[in-house]
Amino acid sequence: MTSIQKTYLFSTIQFLGLSSAFLAFIFVINNFIIFNFGTSGFLHTLKIGGVFGLPMPKSGFSSQAFMLGILQTAVIFGTIGYSAFRAFSICNLRADAKFLEWISAYIVRAAFWAVLIVGLTDAILSFLRVEGFHKVLFGNSVGEAIALPSARGLYIHIPLMIISALIALRDKSVSLIWLTLLVVVAEFLIVIARFIYGYEQTFMGDLVRFWYAALFLFASAYTLKEDGHVRVDVFYAGLKRKTKSVLNMIGIILFGVPLCWLILVRGMWGKSSLINSPMLNFETSMSGFGMYVKYIMAAFLVIFALSMVFQFTAYLLNSMADIEEKINDDESNEEVNA
Repeated sequence: MTSIQKTYLFSTIQFLGLSSAFLAFIFVINNFIIFNFGTSGFLHTLKIGGVFGLPMPKSGFSSQAFMLGILQTAVIFGTIGYSAFRAFSICNLRADAKFLEWISAYIVRAAFWAVLIVGLTDAILSFLRVEGFHKVLFGNSVGEAIALPSARGLYIHIPLMIISALIALRDKSVSLIWLTLLVVVAEFLIVIARFIYGYEQTFMGDLVRFWYAALFLFASAYTLKEDGHVRVDVFYAGLKRKTKSVLNMIGIILFGVPLCWLILVRGMWGKSSLINSPMLNFETSMSGFGMYVKYIMAAFLVIFALSMVFQFTAYLLNSMADIEEKINDDESNEEVNA
């Protein structure tokens, strides 16, 4: 009877964990669909938007927008149903954990390639604009478009992000070490340009800050996977593996996953929220001749929250598998990950 209760409890936790991770991803996608295409979304489709502080627009929704809202709602219910199927029918904790780790790693890989390619491209465009070469090379119309944040974002940044996502499908490694090297190289070039050649522009510092912020936020999920975060504890290291797993489960359920959802909900709930506002308006820095990537830096919080919620959930499922399989402290990592 105890074994049955434990299995049901773990299946319920697995269901909630999978639902939370997948719905976080869908929440981000739906967020952009709602605010860019004016769809009704999940809450307004079910006529409960007012309960959550989202009044119905005075103009209402068009039939097309409402149909898209129905599709969004169907995807959400389908995701919940799929999570229930995985948890209560298949119930393979290790396989689900491995799949979630792959998603987390892919998000980080795609983000890495995006900040690398977009950062270099935008820095070059900013240099051309500062020196007045952009109109000479691209003509007046294209040169003027390059100077507009929205045009540069829509026609240069977003296509490069799509290419980055495709590259990340082929690249299986997490290449954050190269981002560290790039930050050092960029800072070194600033020192050389400033103190030897007397040349300094705003976009040079913007590039360093762009990559530096990406390094710290993107590396968090990978560090969690490798158990590399600094633990401020006194007793944890000396505990048995089962006790560690229980504590990890409690920490993830009470603090880890809620933190990720707090970032997403607070930052993306409304059009003027802290994350949505910069991204929807292609916000740039106050300096007119810097890089046009400030709005992308706001999106770093989305990447952080998504990659961490998937990795937290994978960590949760692996901890439950340790308890279920009665993994001992003296068993090898190969046996754990088998």
